[in-house]
Amino acid sequence: MAPTTLPPAEFERRIERVREKLAATDRDTLCLFSATAIEWVSGFHHLQTERPVCLAITDEVVAITLPRLERDRAESDAFPLIEHVQGYYDYPGIGDADDLADAASRETYHEHRSRTPEATIRAMLDDLGAERVAADADGAPGHWGYSGPTLGELAGVDVETVEWITDWRKTKSGAEIDLLARSAEWGNLAHRKLAEYAEPGNHELWVAKRASLDASMAMLDTLGERYDSRLRGGFPASCGFLSGPNTALPHGLTENRRLREGDVLVTGATANVGGYVSELERTMFLGEPSPEDRERFEAMLAAQTTAIEESGPGVACAHVDGAVHDVLADRGFAQYAQHHTGHNIGLEGHERGFIDRGSDEVMQPGHVYTIEPGIYIPGEAGYRHSDTIVITEEGTERLTYFPRSLDENVIPVR
Repeated sequence: MAPTTLPPAEFERRIERVREKLAATDRDTLCLFSATAIEWVSGFHHLQTERPVCLAITDEVVAITLPRLERDRAESDAFPLIEHVQGYYDYPGIGDADDLADAASRETYHEHRSRTPEATIRAMLDDLGAERVAADADGAPGHWGYSGPTLGELAGVDVETVEWITDWRKTKSGAEIDLLARSAEWGNLAHRKLAEYAEPGNHELWVAKRASLDASMAMLDTLGERYDSRLRGGFPASCGFLSGPNTALPHGLTENRRLREGDVLVTGATANVGGYVSELERTMFLGEPSPEDRERFEAMLAAQTTAIEESGPGVACAHVDGAVHDVLADRGFAQYAQHHTGHNIGLEGHERGFIDRGSDEVMQPGHVYTIEPGIYIPGEAGYRHSDTIVITEEGTERLTYFPRSLDENVIPVR
């Protein structure tokens, strides 16, 4: 049966890895403020808002400070590795109880346990005996309007910012790769539905939402209760696209536009499986492509094929990006490239490292990359495929599998 979540042992190993790293340094505690880092280490996933969440790991304890609205989830059986939970009412909070002017306010304070977030984090670290802290950031990020002190200022601890989790996330385990493969399967279904509904006269948004809904319901019907949604609304499987001249913008936004015969489409499809997302993108044509379209498409496809073929264990990311540049230059399209060849992917759509000529990253088994060189002709159209590949001991494995050739990406006009 195909997996839909990571096994508990995966998180146990990650916490043990943190403890081994702490033991090899002069740090006694790791503090994490990033929602993604917290999820990767402990399995606890939440929506990052202005309300700080801080996960702390010592050689003995995993503890977390979070707002009241997250506390019930953190204390549930779903997250057994989190042993101690401290909560505050909300941000910014009403300060320490002794600072309140009247007894009624102090009573309300204790009823809601509403110290400030910073005071609650400080109390947690005091309870843990933290003195020399490694942290992914020196205090909570300025997200959705949060503004607060550094960790050193609020807790009086020695802080060293580290990127342990960001670096560790580059190499995926077998269980993570399994989830990415399942994501690619459901993303492929969403993409097939997109191609089915893309017809002249249909609105971009209608096509994307109907295809996403159909694929998502098939996904939910198939997986049933085994599917663990990490979403707050939205579709488990999703797809979308740019069309016409808007495709010339690599990160163009969906327009209030209906499809027309002759349009170039640059699509994107994925699915969220256990928090992990793959990336599938295709350049498609609504009706017969022009000679210019064919030439540009073939140049893009040659660049992507080269990138996939050049990738592998021990290969420098800079080499792969350079090989793509050389292909596009040979075909006269280098001036129309606007971004590097790809990036790592997993819990987030973009992760370290990057397939870029300025990168010192070397591909290793377990790295998962998007391969997505593109060319963009201003005012006319853009052309980009993206596939998700895994670096293996022998070479590469492509997780996404929608056809890549030009003829297979022409949508007939009925």
